[in-house]
Amino acid sequence: MAAATPSSPAHLPAATSERLAQNRLLATLGPAERELLLPGAEVVELAAGTVLVDSGDDVLSTYFPISGMVAALVVVMADGSVAEAATIGREGAIGGVVSAGHKPAFARAIVQLPGSCLRIETARLEAGKARSPRLHDLFARYADALLAQVLQSVVCNVLHPLDQRCCRWLLSTMDRADSVELEITQEFLAQMLGVQRTTMTRTLGDLDRRGLIRQARGRIIIRSREGLEASSCECHASVYRHFRRILPEVAAQG
Repeated sequence: MAAATPSSPAHLPAATSERLAQNRLLATLGPAERELLLPGAEVVELAAGTVLVDSGDDVLSTYFPISGMVAALVVVMADGSVAEAATIGREGAIGGVVSAGHKPAFARAIVQLPGSCLRIETARLEAGKARSPRLHDLFARYADALLAQVLQSVVCNVLHPLDQRCCRWLLSTMDRADSVELEITQEFLAQMLGVQRTTMTRTLGDLDRRGLIRQARGRIIIRSREGLEASSCECHASVYRHFRRILPEVAAQG
């Protein structure tokens, strides 16, 4: 997997300020809070498969997805197998959401869909939260919403069949990518859902035959959101309802 190195970091304050507003979490901030985070922030382009932080690493940077980038928190087992715990897009952040970056990360954060993000030093984010009650409150509520997604994912993986979990995953990723075309391979999706690729192939083939998706080389195209919602378990809707209650100003942006 690739290391988290930007292709061409842009240290452009005005441009960075505009891009900051493309992240729905940061878009809710006023000028004073943005000024606390903006100095030193950089726009980076990240490819699919880029590891933002690995298990055991210090969380030195925090990433705010913009323009279609989607990342996942995955737990890596001793035998190398992985399973997804949460998906994060323009509604959130990856990195120092809770700690000050001095404690090791438990999960690996990996880019699922390529795109741009804002990278901010976690130390600056923590300093901003210490100076701004509004910033501290926003990230405390986001941490609550992220924990709810992780807990719901645990329940979903235990109680619900693969086809429902697959529909949930596609809905969640589509929402965060703001696109009906997802640059995802069957192999990657199988890893995220913790199943064999052959099992994933059968499940996606069934969804394709039912007219819910269309498969193309390296892509999954959503044909019927309504069909996916009807075929999904309750977990996607439950997580969204909680997010809307906890962070109504972020959810209201669509």
